[in-house]
Amino acid sequence: QVQLVESGGGLVQAGGSLRLSCAASLSVFRINVMAWYRQAPGKQRELVASIGWTGTPNYADSVKGRFTIDRNIVENTVFLQMNSLKPEDTAVYLCNGQVGVSDYWGQGTQVTVSS
Repeated sequence: QVQLVESGGGLVQAGGSLRLSCAASLSVFRINVMAWYRQAPGKQRELVASIGWTGTPNYADSVKGRFTIDRNIVENTVFLQMNSLKPEDTAVYLCNGQVGVSDYWGQGTQVTVSS
């Protein structure tokens, strides 16, 4: 069992920044991939960014150049730095960890971007 705890969401104006954190109960080296997803009301959950155990990041086209995923291997924490936020980034952001064939999810954190 892996626990993932997100923090850092909130309300921000368009053009602003937020930094989300996801603390894992397991070493990030034992988690194949850690990722951030988001889900807006009435929309499907979508992958925002992911980082493999080697540290290689991947991003959705909609956030490239604005969002950065990184990690602190000592604290077993993955971050999502979100800059130049847009109203369409408003969603619940969820942390995901893949260990073997199992998927683990955090409880989610709300990000609201006002225009």
